[in-house]
This record gives sequence, C-alpha cells and structure tokens, in this order.
Amino acid sequence: MTWIAAVARLRARRESGVLVTVATVRGHAPREAGAKLVVGHRETWGSIGGGNVEAVAIDRAREMLVAAKAEPELMDFALNDKVTNQHGVQCCGGTVSVLLEPLPIVRAVAIFGVGHVGLELARILARQDLDLHLIDSRADMLTDARLDALSDAVAQVHVHHTPLLPEEILDDLPVGTHILIMTHDHAEDAALCDAALRTTHLGSVGLIGSAAKWARFRKRLATEGGHDDTTIDRIKTPIGLTDITGKEPATIAVSVAADLLLAFESVGE
Repeated sequence: MTWIAAVARLRARRESGVLVTVATVRGHAPREAGAKLVVGHRETWGSIGGGNVEAVAIDRAREMLVAAKAEPELMDFALNDKVTNQHGVQCCGGTVSVLLEPLPIVRAVAIFGVGHVGLELARILARQDLDLHLIDSRADMLTDARLDALSDAVAQVHVHHTPLLPEEILDDLPVGTHILIMTHDHAEDAALCDAALRTTHLGSVGLIGSAAKWARFRKRLATEGGHDDTTIDRIKTPIGLTDITGKEPATIAVSVAADLLLAFESVGE
C-alpha cells in the first residue's frame, strides 16, 4: 500500500496517525530523502529503511499519538557504530533527519438543510479540510447541477437524501460531528433538535432561527421531549457572529462559518 493510500485509510477510519518522512540524507543511508512511513496506533505502512531509525521513529510517532501532539518534529540520526542506539546499530556511515507530521482526525460537520443559506455555508466550509455531510429531505436541493459549486472542494463531501426522517442520519454520522440545523421546515428542525440531544456521540449542535422560534422549541423540548435545562443548553442558537447582522444568505453563511471555525480554535480541535 502506498503512503497516500495509507493516509486515506486512516482518514476513512477516522483514526489519527503520523506521517514519517526522510527529510535529508548526508552520506550513506538505508533510504533516500523522501522515503515515507505512515504510523497508526496499531499498524504501519511503508518504510524509511528499517533498523534503529525506523524503530525509534515509530516509537516517537506513537508517543505523539497518545499525547495528541499537533506540532511536527524533526529527529536527527547518526549512522555509525560509535552511537548508542535504542534498537541496535546502524553503521551506514551517513546522517539522516526524519520529519514526523501528525495526521489528526479530520473534523466532521453536518448541515441539515441545503437551501439558500445551507448551500452558501457548504460552499465556504468545503474550502476547509473537513468531512462535510449535506442532508436534505428535498431531492431537488441535492442535484448534481446544484452542488456543482462544490466540485473543487477541499473537504470530503457526503450527500444524504433523507425524504422521510432526516434525523435518522444522526446515528450514522462520525463521532464528534458538529451539527448545524437549518432546514426549510420548523417541524423538521424541532425533530432534529430532539433527536440530536438523544444522540450521545455528536459534537456541538447549532440551530438557525429567531428568539421566538427558540422559545417555542425550548418549551417543546422540555415538555414533550422530557429534556432538562442542561441538556437543552447543548443547542446553540442563534448561530453565527452577533456583530454580523446582514440577512443575505451569503452573509449569514459567512457569519455561521466564522463562528464555527472560532469554536474549533477555542477548544483546540
């Protein structure tokens, strides 16, 4: 398996990893500059030459995984018999530097409702390295022609048409997915809020709408849904930056995206 395929596999599994690359070589070494190794929690793919260099790099990569370290590291190795090595002697005669780059689990965001605001928001978030889920009960909101604006997305875009019960998709979303509820139907929004509060593996939950809408929803979530105040407070509404007051879909989308990205930074995700 190539290192690119290995990184893709980790992403698909939503597992963190470390990409190990031979950065520089002087003199003789087992592998040339550019050789790569991908280290996961339990598996490795590729090789940077075996021996002490590879073993030490794997050990350090797994320490980084346990510590959830985000910053890359550079390790230097002298390959001669005068150096005390942790995993045996490598006496090729050269020196090697190895770059270790963390591969964090990619954030996931789900937009429920791909109407005017939802599509504008998807266009912005698609420029981020995300797993972006777009869910709508209306097939005409999810046509290839309409979503062509996302054809050059950086994000991995997943489209879900849920004609009957959009809330059923919540159980299938990745752990930690951030939910943004902005459908065309207040009844659909209310059902999604209730279901999101009952789905324990999700990240944040945001709801678009007015204070009057939220007052009605909050009452229903308490009386009909049986949720306590602490649970209901998991839902953030309104979403977006309060200083941005424009009503145009693109303006609202910028506000919501900026608010979400700020939240990511504040918790160090």
